[in-house]
Amino acid sequence: MSRIGRKPIFIPKNVNLKIIDHEIFVTGFLGKLSQKISKEFQLNLDQDQLLIIRNQEDKRSKSLHGLYHVLIKNMITGVSKGFQKKLELVGIGYRAYYNGGILDLNLGFSHNIMMQLPKEINVEIQTEKGKNSIIILKSYDKQLLGIIAAKIRSFRVPEPYKGKGIRYFGEEVRRKAGKSA
Repeated sequence: MSRIGRKPIFIPKNVNLKIIDHEIFVTGFLGKLSQKISKEFQLNLDQDQLLIIRNQEDKRSKSLHGLYHVLIKNMITGVSKGFQKKLELVGIGYRAYYNGGILDLNLGFSHNIMMQLPKEINVEIQTEKGKNSIIILKSYDKQLLGIIAAKIRSFRVPEPYKGKGIRYFGEEVRRKAGKSA
């Protein structure tokens, strides 16, 4: 099993952390997050570090121990620094526009795809002539950011023959050879 859960989580000075009835609240200058913790665990909060202690030694508790450690650490990192994901639109005529919380994607279909984004997500679109458009998603909630990025990518998954579609920035798409004549 993982030894990640035994390590202490260090809390920066600009992050406020509260534990109320097995629920942890993390507040920073970027936002507020909360997470319920199972009653199988104890949370010990010192001045600048948090320690998660499991009460049982069964397989479920051991696996949840590392999970809660990573979730809380991501919450602290999110409210202090934030997270970002980049998506690249590869294809002729593929464009993205963002206006008032609505992402408008032109992906070669007969219609544009409109997607309402949550207020926790900040969007920036980079377009340069002769280069692929890049959508930059920023948020303090890593889980929500991953879900939204995966949803946008699912509208046009990169295909293996020409490589067209929406891909994560820097993602390698395995290419196949076409028909041999």
